[in-house]
Amino acid sequence: MKTLFDTNIILDLLLDREPFSNDAALLLSKVEQFEIIGFICATTVTTIHYIATKALGSQAASRHIQSLLSLFVIAPVNRVVLENAVSAKFADFEDAVLHEAACHAGAKYIVTRNIGDFKKSKLPVFAPKEFVGVIESLKK
Repeated sequence: MKTLFDTNIILDLLLDREPFSNDAALLLSKVEQFEIIGFICATTVTTIHYIATKALGSQAASRHIQSLLSLFVIAPVNRVVLENAVSAKFADFEDAVLHEAACHAGAKYIVTRNIGDFKKSKLPVFAPKEFVGVIESLKK
């Protein structure tokens, strides 16, 4: 299951944002166990580093980035992705970039807490709890 995780899911776990961190932890454990091929957008890495540095300090931020880089496939952001994002007509450009990076990298799903921001998505978009249900139903 090639799945791109929105930045908010990673931050939920990293910053232990309740009540969202439990679902984020469960999904990321599925990535660690190779039940999901996890993708994050290249812009997620820079955003996470910035926020983690402010919240946790630069050394902790760097450790978290190393963990993310070892765990996830990075969906690149290049000219094609940016041009497609502009054309995608999403309400939020950052979400459009994430979506187009997911498509370009071959992801099949997007997991986010902001499903409404992805109304124009070409890919199926799930909330974390909903995606946990999808994974469990596929096991049966």
